[in-house]
Amino acid sequence: MDYGAGNIQSVYNILLAITPDVTVSNKLNDIKLATHIILPGVGAFGVAMDKIRNKIPLAILEDEIFQNKKPFLGICVGMQVLATKGYEFGEHEGLGWIPGSVKKVNADSLPLPHVGWNNINILRESPLLKGLDDKQDFYFVHSYKLVADNESDIVAKTQYGENFNSIVSRDNIFGVQFHPEKSQKAGRLLLENFLKLQVESR
Repeated sequence: MDYGAGNIQSVYNILLAITPDVTVSNKLNDIKLATHIILPGVGAFGVAMDKIRNKIPLAILEDEIFQNKKPFLGICVGMQVLATKGYEFGEHEGLGWIPGSVKKVNADSLPLPHVGWNNINILRESPLLKGLDDKQDFYFVHSYKLVADNESDIVAKTQYGENFNSIVSRDNIFGVQFHPEKSQKAGRLLLENFLKLQVESR
C-alpha cells in the first residue's frame, strides 16, 4: 500500500526479489486486484493514520480484507495502526482491526527508540513463522508498542525493558513490530510465508 510511508522502497525491493508481481499503489482497482496487501510504516501513529485516511480508500480496503479475506500484513507503524487507539503525541483513532492501544515502550533504563536486532518469543503457531525458530532475531526500530486487548491475538513477544508484542494476528490480518525487509534471511522467509497464504473466497 502506498500512502507516503518512508520505508516503502525497501519493502518493495525485497518483495521484488521474491516475486515479480508486486505493485505499489493506493488505487481502488489495484486494491481489488491484489492477492495480498502489505502496509509498511515509519514515524508517528497520528501522522500515519492521517495519511492512511487521506490516501487510501479505506471502505474498499476493508471490504477486501474482511469480506474477501485477503491476507494483510502491517509492518512497524503499519502494525500499530491496526489498534483501536494510539497515544503517541496525543490520542488518535486507529483502524481498530485488532482491538488494543498503542503506548510507549517501558524500556526501563534502556534507550529509546529500541533500535537493532532482538529475538522473538513465540507464543503460538503462525503460518508467518513456518521454518523459523523460537528466539529468531529480527531488526527493530520503534519506541511504541501495540497492547492487544485479547491474548488470542498475540503470536510473539520480545524483551526490551519489558515484554511487548512483536507479532499479532487475527484471522487473515497480521502485524509485525520489526522490519522484515531489514531482517536478512529471516525477514525474507517471513515475507515468503506471507505471500504463500491462500486467499479465502467470499
